[in-house]
Amino acid sequence: MKKWLLLIAAIVTEVTATLSLRAALDHPAWYVVVAVGYVAAFTALSFVLRAGMGLGVAYGIWGATGVVLTAILATLLFGDPLTATMGLGIALVIGGVLCVELGSQAAATRESGDTA
Repeated sequence: MKKWLLLIAAIVTEVTATLSLRAALDHPAWYVVVAVGYVAAFTALSFVLRAGMGLGVAYGIWGATGVVLTAILATLLFGDPLTATMGLGIALVIGGVLCVELGSQAAATRESGDTA
């Protein structure tokens, strides 16, 4: 459970930093949030890996979730377009993350069965 909470923290701080890049265009003080957010995101991600989550799973979920949340929140906060094609891309990203996670779980089950 701890590694999932850390992963959520990594995602939230990365998305916050990325959205702050847009805000910094008009108000440069937001660059402080950008820097702090990215440092926090990578720090949290390193803790996720130390907690035992596989790199492929952690990075895949972190990156894909960040892309999806950033696209949706940029639409809500900044009025960026969100087209049907982009929506399809978001659905594909979510599907890809699910495949990676399910594959990881299957591999872990297979490993634990091999050692028993």
